[in-house]
Order: sequence, then structure tokens, then C-alpha cells
Amino acid sequence: MELNLRLQDLEKKFTNLEKDLQIFKTNLKKLSLQPINDIEETFKIYTNDELESFNDVKLGREINSLEEKIKSLNPNLSVLNEYKKKNLEYLNLSKNLTEFQLKCDNAKANYDSLVKNRYDEFMHGFSLISQKLKEMYQLITLGGNAELELVDSLDPFSEGIIFSVMPPKKSWKNISNLSGGEKTLSSLALVFALHHYKPTPLYVMDEIDAALDFRNVSIVANYIKERTRNAQFIIISLRNNMFELANRLVGIYKTHNATKSITIDPFAIQS
Repeated sequence: MELNLRLQDLEKKFTNLEKDLQIFKTNLKKLSLQPINDIEETFKIYTNDELESFNDVKLGREINSLEEKIKSLNPNLSVLNEYKKKNLEYLNLSKNLTEFQLKCDNAKANYDSLVKNRYDEFMHGFSLISQKLKEMYQLITLGGNAELELVDSLDPFSEGIIFSVMPPKKSWKNISNLSGGEKTLSSLALVFALHHYKPTPLYVMDEIDAALDFRNVSIVANYIKERTRNAQFIIISLRNNMFELANRLVGIYKTHNATKSITIDPFAIQS
């Protein structure tokens, strides 16, 4: 933005200087030497009677008139100095303008490159996440289907993304029209797809299994345990087939008007 404003200011000064230079060039043309014809003139010899007949006042007027004509014929040599000054300023501004235009062109090229890279990276990630979403949803629903669709494929950043799923033995639905359990499975499938694309080291999930039946709780719990070993999950759950697979159990309970906790290592107990 700052470069554009400075460039506009330089272009304005550059245009004004071009106009001034044109005026000075026009004036310089008027200073060109012109041939003087009949430069040699033989002085006339006057007799005494002719000299006495001249009128001093009239001669003085003629002399003054001729002097004024001579002054008007003198060239304005200050135009040359002003022209040199303006021409130097013009050359400096022309150089600065070229430099700023180059900077603006480079900045524009960098901006276009960033926009292209952002678009390419987004579309690459979107394609991978969409493909992985299908796999995750089919895995945790045992046969369903899911897809992500751009509202505006030409400009994906101007609009949103449509998330649609097809639960087993059902038709395609937008995620907003699903039941509680179906929404949970769809959201988890998307989370797992995002984790596959760019893993997050820590997840905190609050009763994600509350709306799921026993079978789906087991599917989700086993997936988290077996497929996401590169991340840590902290899950708040009241479902035994979820927390029984945990590496650590932390129980929170109330006693004597105070909150207490207990930590259990299931593997230590089993051994």
C-alpha cells in the first residue's frame, strides 16, 4: 500500500516535469540563431545644413524606440539554466520511478506467488482430507460414506465447505440434518481425517460417546487406541467400553464437600 502511494506521487511529479520540460524545449527552439540580412550598411555622410535640420527631440524618441526593440530582441538566457535544472530533476525522478515500479512489480509477483501457493496447498490438503474422510467414515460406521464439497471451487476462500454423509442403508444428508449419534460419528471421522493430514499432539474430548450405542463406542475407542499412537487423547467418558481401553484412568469424585481425584494404571492392576 505504501509503495503504491509513493509510486502514484512519483508518477504525478514525473508527469508535471514532462510538461515543464516540453515548455522549456519550446522556449529553447525560439533561442536558435537567426541569420541577419543586410548586416553591412554604409554610413551616410551628412552635410552641415542637413545636420542642423535634425530635430533633437525627434531623434531622442527614435533612439529610445530602437533601444526598446533591441531589448525585446535579447534572448532570455535564464531559460537555459532553468532547463538544465528541470532536466536533472526529471532524470532523477525518472530513475526513482523506475526503481519503485520495479519494487511494485516484485511485490506484486511475490503476492501472486503467495496466493498461488496458498491455493495449491489448500487444494492439496483438501483432496487428502476428503479422501481420508471417506475411509474414516466407512471404518467407524461399517459401510457409510462421506464427502466434502467446496461451495465455490474457483475461489475456495470466499465461501464455505459442505459436509455431507450417507449413513449405512440411508440416503445422503447434510451434517446439520443428522441425529446426535450420526453427528458424533461424522465429526469424529473428520477429526481423524484432519489428524491423518496434520497430526495434533494433544486432543481433549468431552463425552464424545454420550450419543453412541455400545457397538459404535467400541469402534471409536479401539480406533483411538490403535490408530492414533502419535497423539495423546484426554477423554471424559462414563462408558466403560471407552475408558477400559485407557492407559491411565483419572476418577473425579466428591467427598466431604470437596473434590478429590484418583489415578489408576489398568495395566499395573492386570499384571
